[in-house]
Amino acid sequence: MDPYLVLLAVFGAVVLLTAWLPLILKELPLSLPMVCVGIGALLVLSPFSPTVGMNPLENRYLTERLTEFAVLVSLMGAGLKLDRPVSWRGWESTWRLIGIAMPLTIVGIALLGWAVLGLGIAAALLLGASLAPTDPVLASDVQVGPPQSGDEDEVRFALTSEAGLNDGAAFPFVYLAIAVAVSQASGNQPFLTDWLLIDVLWKVAAGVAIGWVGGKAMGLLVFRLPHRTGLAETRDGFVALGITCLAYSTAELANGYGFLAVFVSAVALRSVERRHTYHQSLHTFAEQIERLVMMVLLVCFGAAIAEGSIFSALSWPVVAVTALVLLIVRPLSGWVSLAGYSASSAEKAAITFFGIRGLGSFYYVAYALGQAEFEAPRIIWVTVCSVVLVSVVIHGVLVTPVMRHLDTRTGRREVWRREVR
Repeated sequence: MDPYLVLLAVFGAVVLLTAWLPLILKELPLSLPMVCVGIGALLVLSPFSPTVGMNPLENRYLTERLTEFAVLVSLMGAGLKLDRPVSWRGWESTWRLIGIAMPLTIVGIALLGWAVLGLGIAAALLLGASLAPTDPVLASDVQVGPPQSGDEDEVRFALTSEAGLNDGAAFPFVYLAIAVAVSQASGNQPFLTDWLLIDVLWKVAAGVAIGWVGGKAMGLLVFRLPHRTGLAETRDGFVALGITCLAYSTAELANGYGFLAVFVSAVALRSVERRHTYHQSLHTFAEQIERLVMMVLLVCFGAAIAEGSIFSALSWPVVAVTALVLLIVRPLSGWVSLAGYSASSAEKAAITFFGIRGLGSFYYVAYALGQAEFEAPRIIWVTVCSVVLVSVVIHGVLVTPVMRHLDTRTGRREVWRREVR
């Protein structure tokens, strides 16, 4: 049996399921990520298992690059969705979640890694930094709708904007974990000043500035040229992919955070011309690419789980940390950050609970393990995989009834659409 033809057949089936499954799952308490993981697990029992199985422990570089691309496309799509202009008051929930909830979550998870899993400082900090950000890829069930669709209530807006920003905002803490690991390996060399000046101040500023200037410039090119040469008239959605790659690579070449640059560039692009229908074409293309890449990765994840090597290190402490991260640390940190915020208790509960973990966490671990030596990498991997798997299941089951209940409770029209990836 020709492996290439088998791979081509599996990929074709995945493409068709990517298009059709969201329609089938629309009214069910299931999500596309759940089904993807299940399909991957079932394929292990089929003759295709050598084709789809990919263990992140054994394919660190491939895991890093594939998850990186999935997150990048998702960040562009998330930024293009947001109709609300950037402001301190309008984005208050976002600033609270990024500035308060995420650092508290990192500290909480790092403490669990140290006290329950027995990890050292660097490894515990890496675990916290990897699991703190919410995922823009798998969180589409609780995100706002397409541009100008009107599906931008406070819960959906907060979760979408948080997922767009915290992937870049978590990177300084990943670099801090790397710096601690390198310092320990080299004899406790000082690192805090360089980390603050470069990894925090410069990289964040460069990512935001390049993303904003680049997005504005691209917006002027697309929407402000004379009508006959207006680039928006092409209606080519793949322009979103070009903007994504350009923003990311430019920021990284300037030693800034590319994740931040991609999301900020999408927001800046929207700010030039908010009502143009071309945004829908850009968003649709980004969403389709994101959904396809996500499905391929999660099928491989499900196959790797069923193959058994990932969870060979699973233990009761890992199970306990998984439950505490999803049910205690994130909800409690989110609730603290939203104290005094003008939202109902039900809305705050939804925002704090649906902190979905996903492909971004895989990327951070794969990236960091390629930059420095960390103790107990298998424990880090199995914990991250456990948290992501349980997050996919519990959030996937609960998101439909919870969001519908919120829509009914707040008197909103029926806007629920399963825009799962």
